[in-house]
Amino acid sequence: MTAFALDDPIGRGPIGRWGLSRQGSLLRAAADSIPPSGLVLLGIFSVQLGAAFAKELFASLPPSAVVFLRIAAGALIMGAIARPKLKGLGWRDWAVGVGFGLTLAVMNLTFYEALARLPMGIAVAVEFLGPLGVAVAASRRRIDLLWVGLAGLGVVLLAPWGESASVSWIGIGFALVAGACWAAYILLSAAAGRRFPGTSGLSFAMIVSAVAIAPIGVTTGGADLLQPELLLIGLGVGLLSSVIPYSLELQALRRMPKHVFGILMSMEPAAAALIGVLLLGEILHAQQWAAVICIVAASLGSTRVRKRS
Repeated sequence: MTAFALDDPIGRGPIGRWGLSRQGSLLRAAADSIPPSGLVLLGIFSVQLGAAFAKELFASLPPSAVVFLRIAAGALIMGAIARPKLKGLGWRDWAVGVGFGLTLAVMNLTFYEALARLPMGIAVAVEFLGPLGVAVAASRRRIDLLWVGLAGLGVVLLAPWGESASVSWIGIGFALVAGACWAAYILLSAAAGRRFPGTSGLSFAMIVSAVAIAPIGVTTGGADLLQPELLLIGLGVGLLSSVIPYSLELQALRRMPKHVFGILMSMEPAAAALIGVLLLGEILHAQQWAAVICIVAASLGSTRVRKRS
């Protein structure tokens, strides 16, 4: 689940625009010292760590309640950091912001429903078809198509399509919907970046998302949502899965072409599989290791070619 935009995704310059001048300057300096590809990779692993912790929460809460905790925590934090200004917004701005938020809500809900039914590597691999399609559509160089094709091969190898008896096709369906929402999110984040100053567009979208998902999350979670331990874990999931990666990705997008970003995001299935092995005991097989190699090769190849051009 990522941010993605044209040229300047935020539309108002670097990370220091958060309204916390001194802290913003420090964050900007820290972000500028890291290559944009490094920011993307940090965001990827943050998302997957958050997903692993969220999956552990499924033993205590249904996926919809975990999604609510994640988005609510992210909305509270982002709202405090980048308070969205509603004054002066036109109806098109509202439409983009609300659409951005609703897409974010559906994307996260369907992904967590898929995650509850599938191993992390499979869920992320299927979901990745959405942004991979955007990367293909945005490509302008033939060599980029080669790297996208190699990343696509990795996605196919990572998902055990031949083992239909052991795969939840309901889970696959949820992951496909999440992928379609991810593609829409990519386009809407670009529009929001042009219409909202700083990171306030993301903050606005997360607040809309939290409001939209609240009725489902509260109904399914019930009184369990008030347990301090679950609230604390939910806060951590929100930080790892929303605030940290979205901010890193938005900063990275200012400094790299959108199709290169899309190709680098092919690391998502590999990171998910690795985190699944380390934290959830989801063992990789030879075919899945081959997928990891394909995806890493595609990411490194695209970055090297872009640097030379």
